[in-house]
Amino acid sequence: MNVVIGLLIFVIAMFAVITLVRSVRIVPQQRMDVVERLGKYKRTLNPGLNLLVPFVDAVRTKVDMREQVVSFPPQPVITSDNLVVSIDTVLYFKVVDPVRATYEIANFLQAIEQLTVTTLRNVIGSLDLERALTSREEINRHLSGVLDETTGRWGVKVTRVEIKAIEPPPSIRDSMEKQMRAERDRRAAILTAEGVKQSQILTAEGDKQSAVLRADGDRQARILTAEGQAKAIRTVFNAIHEANPSQKVLAYQYLQALPQIANGTANKVWIASKTVLIAFAWPSAWRMRDDRSPSARRTAACFSPSAVRMFACL
Repeated sequence: MNVVIGLLIFVIAMFAVITLVRSVRIVPQQRMDVVERLGKYKRTLNPGLNLLVPFVDAVRTKVDMREQVVSFPPQPVITSDNLVVSIDTVLYFKVVDPVRATYEIANFLQAIEQLTVTTLRNVIGSLDLERALTSREEINRHLSGVLDETTGRWGVKVTRVEIKAIEPPPSIRDSMEKQMRAERDRRAAILTAEGVKQSQILTAEGDKQSAVLRADGDRQARILTAEGQAKAIRTVFNAIHEANPSQKVLAYQYLQALPQIANGTANKVWIASKTVLIAFAWPSAWRMRDDRSPSARRTAACFSPSAVRMFACL
């Protein structure tokens, strides 16, 4: 009898514990539980301590309210120029209504993935490969608009859609690499030619300025040399006139200058005989004979037939 009573007490205690456990529900932060009573939606449990009717209420789903990231596998898509490209997409979403996310659709994540694939095929199918590679922002905006509009009735908010990679076929990649390499080589050749051109222009400008400066320097040097020579000639001329040298001094200076006059391949010196000199000089001396000035007398005496008298004048 005591055994039966003990067993009954144990069963009642276990039932009380199980009932207590099933009636108390602790929901963590950023999660909501959808509760059904006898198979029908009853309420949504908020984070914290919640009480349920044991054996009547049951938690249907546990919905994570945080923003989630899902990376979809690569999907083959055909462009408008009939090229097959592989596109990887990343989706950012969050559940805003756990009731609709539970009852409006069976698996909203799978539905979002299929909707993303079909939308991508529609968008990429209207673009060629070049535009598809360079219009990621436009594709992202279009995808976000379509997904947000469709998933709104499911209680899901698509916050962002990103295209992670667009992979063209290997042959197209090889062609694109060759094209880019050729473009880089062309730009390098253009830059090299521009550099050579600028270098030649600067060199020519430098040569021009150098020639102009050299010519100006030569001109200034010649002007200064001419001015110096003119000043020296004027100084010598004035000194000669102020000193009033005699004919003997002038003749002596002339004899000293004869070697310099004869020094040169283009100079010719004629040495006349005494007879020729007397023949040319005698008429002049005869005419100046009657002149009574001292200079005329000296000149007539210098050109007299007597050689001794001529050297005496010198």
